[in-house]
Amino acid sequence: MTENFTLTGDRIDVLKIKSLAEYQDHSVVSRELIKKPSGTMTVFAFDKGEGLSEHVAPFDAAVYLLEGEAEIRIEGKPYSVKEGEMIIMPANKPHALKAVTRYKMLLVMIK
Repeated sequence: MTENFTLTGDRIDVLKIKSLAEYQDHSVVSRELIKKPSGTMTVFAFDKGEGLSEHVAPFDAAVYLLEGEAEIRIEGKPYSVKEGEMIIMPANKPHALKAVTRYKMLLVMIK
């Protein structure tokens, strides 16, 4: 699948999640798959060493690693998350993400 889209209607596709966001040197790439009032699903690709600085979100968020390894800090505590693993980032708790290796993740935010 090569087209860009955000699912807002009744469109149905079989998706190869890993291929929806490609790595770019020194960058974080994201692609929103679903944007609904009840939540979002987004695929990210992080180059090694890249990350998202500490921030809070008003919603619970599940991070599922599709490949690679990330360090995810929640309230300052580091967690090593690897391919095939998932971590929940609770609402209103400070968190940050950093790529130990290049990695791809699926982020699911529930409002």
